[in-house]
Amino acid sequence: MNIAATIAAEIGAQETQVSTALKLLAEGNTVPFIARYRKEVTGGLDDAQLRTIEERATYLRELEERKETILAAIEEQGKLSDALRSQILACDTKARLEDLYLPYKKRRKTKADIAREAGLEDLTDKLIARPKAQPEELAQGYLTEGFADTKKALEGARSILIDRFALDADLVGGVRERMFNQGAMQAQVVEGKEAEGAKFKDYFDFNEPFSSLPSHRILALLRGENEGVLQLHLDAGDDADYEDLIADRFGLDRSSAWLDNAVHWGWRTKLYVSSSLDARMRLKEVAEEGALKVFATNLRDVLLAAPAGQRATIGLDPGYRNGTKCAVVDKTGKVRDTTIVYPHQPQNQWSQAVQTLSTLCARHSVDLMAIGNGTASRETEKLAHEIADLLEQAGGQRPTPVVVSESGASVYSASQLAAEEFPDMDVSLRGAVSIARRLQDPLAELVKIDPKAIGVGQYQHDVNQTSLARTLDGVVESAVNGVGVDLNTASAPLLERVAGINPTIAANIVAYRNDNGSFATRKELKKVPRLGPKAFEQSAGFLRINGGADPLDASAVHPEAYPIVTRIAEQTGLGIGELIGNTRVLDKLDPANFADEIFGIPTVSDIIAELDKPGRDPRPEFKTATFKEGVHKVSDLTPGMVLEGTVTNVAAFGAFVDVGVHQDGLVHVSAMSHQFVSDPHEVVRSGQVVKVKVMEVDVDRQRIGLSLRLDDEPGQPAPKRRGGDSQRGSGKRGGQKPSRAAGKKGGRNSDRGGSRGRPAAKGTMADALKKAGF
Repeated sequence: MNIAATIAAEIGAQETQVSTALKLLAEGNTVPFIARYRKEVTGGLDDAQLRTIEERATYLRELEERKETILAAIEEQGKLSDALRSQILACDTKARLEDLYLPYKKRRKTKADIAREAGLEDLTDKLIARPKAQPEELAQGYLTEGFADTKKALEGARSILIDRFALDADLVGGVRERMFNQGAMQAQVVEGKEAEGAKFKDYFDFNEPFSSLPSHRILALLRGENEGVLQLHLDAGDDADYEDLIADRFGLDRSSAWLDNAVHWGWRTKLYVSSSLDARMRLKEVAEEGALKVFATNLRDVLLAAPAGQRATIGLDPGYRNGTKCAVVDKTGKVRDTTIVYPHQPQNQWSQAVQTLSTLCARHSVDLMAIGNGTASRETEKLAHEIADLLEQAGGQRPTPVVVSESGASVYSASQLAAEEFPDMDVSLRGAVSIARRLQDPLAELVKIDPKAIGVGQYQHDVNQTSLARTLDGVVESAVNGVGVDLNTASAPLLERVAGINPTIAANIVAYRNDNGSFATRKELKKVPRLGPKAFEQSAGFLRINGGADPLDASAVHPEAYPIVTRIAEQTGLGIGELIGNTRVLDKLDPANFADEIFGIPTVSDIIAELDKPGRDPRPEFKTATFKEGVHKVSDLTPGMVLEGTVTNVAAFGAFVDVGVHQDGLVHVSAMSHQFVSDPHEVVRSGQVVKVKVMEVDVDRQRIGLSLRLDDEPGQPAPKRRGGDSQRGSGKRGGQKPSRAAGKKGGRNSDRGGSRGRPAAKGTMADALKKAGF
């Protein structure tokens, strides 16, 4: 197999692009480095394409290795024909490969094997060749030990025929694909589990085609089964379709009752079972892929959220009985002061808290007040506003209160990293530091936390944890290198995420910085222990030195390309310092005039763009949501209110928005736009400030239905929209129950027709909330 050609066809690239990318990866180059600094040789492949190439190459190499193993095993048995060899070499999936290997795989002795040893293979062939003959009469000539009567002999022959079905690669593959494309998932509640499993209520009587099941519903169904609440049944469809497929494949005349029965048994006892197991596995894979995609997108949005910048900040980690933990950090993130105040119940020391925090803010010229969005958040936000008003009235600087997600702050507080960073600080106060810093620079602070603890995943504990970790690590790496890192202020955890830098090198960089002071140039990196030429090549372009000896060191221009900048400066007659930011001159440059055999037009174009805006931060401008005054809890909400809020999480079925009442509201995907929306990420992203209208409020269940369509009227059905049924909820099919008699003669689901997969169109927000499991 030509791996490069196969992957190129899959991703729509040229074979030379893929082969070059694979060569670069094999040489130890990182994805961010290749994507940014090797555009000429890869034809401009981006991060996502390069990661796909890397993953698919691993799969295909494993496939080739498995082919070699299987070919050797069959050849050792003396059964490897040229035709079989060709079939094996042509396999493009592991499933097809294993289908072909089935007849030659070592296995425990089966009923079919025992029947063959007793000489019943010939009886099986006669029963197929003479469908009009009486089976009992044919069986009379094959009675032997273990098969002493015609009934047992015919059962042995049936076992042999069914075994042939199960070992036929083309039949197995065809049945598997048909079931996955035409089948449906059915669910019912386990008797007596109704109350205990109330959160799975929408799946108590459920029926939806595999083809339309979204990832979050698959994972919810599997979780319900795992918790003993749901019984799942995989409905393949009409049994007759599969039985016809089997009979046609083997040329069987089903006018013979014996052959008809064998076909039916083969379907129900072998092929249905194996296809069901495969369908479950594939559904899990589809679900995991969808969940990983959602998690990765949300994590990228959170990491690349707008930074407030280098501004003195006080972090407030709200609480009632245990008080509100407070930490002041200066514009560089260094902790300057900490305290705990008790403004809320049961102590109610409001005045003392105002006085203490006002003094801290004034003393340290605090510009921002970062308030964790957990328990007592709104009360603490009110406290912050009172402090800000007081300072402004006194003629001082008015700090701006901002509500910040505190997801993962407690995880960080108790981590070894936090203990090393703040060995003498109380664990509870470390969370306040994290909250303050993540407002200043979300990316720099969140890299210290396990991505799984940041709280933007979907059924994250139900997916393959190795795949999850690999995916999230890739997102973090891409985000860090896309933004760039200040070499003289970055923490070791942040440096670890830079291309080419491992934990040892990151620690060495920090140690070198502590011993020798700030880096003056990128070249000085070469003095760091263990940071060799390859690590320097991979990392240098992503590390920034602000105010250093060479102005290019503050940009994304790679040191290897500095000669290009020198040539540009010489041609324009300007110094490099004069060239940087000189849009008028840079706009007139033709990249082709500076390209050479090493640096092509794409790289030169990037260099010119970087010179125009050196070190440009790709993240959006900092903006905060303003919560409505007087709205602090769910009961304060009324349908029709228009509020400002922050998107906290985006799932496949919609987005959750914090409107300041300690309970996120749901904007179902059907309420995001007047146009069809297939993916909520097309409309919103985590961390985005949005305006929403309250559509429904359920105080008892703490549920809030929201809409991004501000002209929607509460209580009115949503307008019908084009684009299919993909957003109409759970996909129940008219209350149809899973067939308990599937496979029995006369009851093989042949009456189902074409009704499957047409859920009733319900448009109210209540339906959206219910069907989303919210």
